[in-house]
Amino acid sequence: MKKLLLATTAAFALAGGAHAEDIKIGIILGFTGPLESLAPDMAAGAELAIAEVNAAGTLLGGGHTITAIRGDSTCVDAAAAVAAAERLVTSDKVNAIMGADCSGVTGAILQNVARPNGVVMISPSATSPALSTAEDDGLFFRTAPSDARQGQVMADILKERGISSVAVSYTNNDYGKGLADSFQAAFTAAGGTVTLTAPHEDGKADYSAEIGALASAGGEVLVVAGYIDQGGAGITNAALDSGAFDTFMFPDGMFSQALEDNFAAKTEGSFGQHPGTDSDGLAAFHAAGAAAGFNPRNAFSPESYDAAALILLAMQAAGSTDPKVFKDKVMDVANAPGEPIQPGELAKAIEILKNGGDIDYVGASAVELIGAGESAGNYREFEMKGGKIETVKFR
Repeated sequence: MKKLLLATTAAFALAGGAHAEDIKIGIILGFTGPLESLAPDMAAGAELAIAEVNAAGTLLGGGHTITAIRGDSTCVDAAAAVAAAERLVTSDKVNAIMGADCSGVTGAILQNVARPNGVVMISPSATSPALSTAEDDGLFFRTAPSDARQGQVMADILKERGISSVAVSYTNNDYGKGLADSFQAAFTAAGGTVTLTAPHEDGKADYSAEIGALASAGGEVLVVAGYIDQGGAGITNAALDSGAFDTFMFPDGMFSQALEDNFAAKTEGSFGQHPGTDSDGLAAFHAAGAAAGFNPRNAFSPESYDAAALILLAMQAAGSTDPKVFKDKVMDVANAPGEPIQPGELAKAIEILKNGGDIDYVGASAVELIGAGESAGNYREFEMKGGKIETVKFR
């Protein structure tokens, strides 16, 4: 789905007033690139929250139209991502950014666009541990947990399955390297052996050399810390074609409907994890997303809804659309104390905040922000069974 969606506008109707303000939320995701199968449902998740607040018509006293404006991060091209974000900020005059998606482009946008312009960013999927300590002037948050946690979850899953040796192939960027390092540290600390940790480049036609090296090193399982629409799929196919590995561990960058469609039947017994929860909020989001006509079960779609919702609720709590003002309310609305807020309850949250009350936004992904740019996060462990992706448990 190679559709260039730079600055595509998704507007939702709201009865206006004489002094109505057009509140603009930039949605910058990789509509092209290695996560293009995820981006449409992530954007739709964020736009669902925006539509819900527009339908309520009560944000900041009412009379405001909230407009979502899309930009293409490409996921991997930092220069293109920065250019897209600059257009959102300087030309479209967005009040905040929902995004970006991949860690490298998120960091580039944060340092080159968000910080210089004082714009709040909430990423639903940038998971590099380095973002937890990045200079952000209090402007950066994320609703997906850091890969420092995912690495430990991966080590726990392997230990519970009795697997003591693995090889690792990772996409050669901030996300892949950060996850590979985090995982290797956790797995070796638990007594496991990583036979080889090797990068792969996206966009190659042939990964036989990479698989040859990994096969020579050995391992009971091949961990593929890549992207489902790019090198991660290539590595998996090359391993299957050569017979080098038949059991795989798939981290979050590999999880999507495409993983089930293209690999579930071929990789029976393989497994993995991605941010996820079994909360009532997620069930409500699934129902609302299906009714809205997108796939709410695709990876990071719930986190995208939550990111957009937090932006809007922080504005209400601050009484302002100025990111320099409402940035200080993001942590407040995301965490206890306060009335728990689920998907579909954004109008209720606005009313509570308007009346001086407190909310604890739980949302679709059971959001809990534990520090600057840091989400506690939950994980769904899954396994390939009978050609389908089945839930094992939540962590």
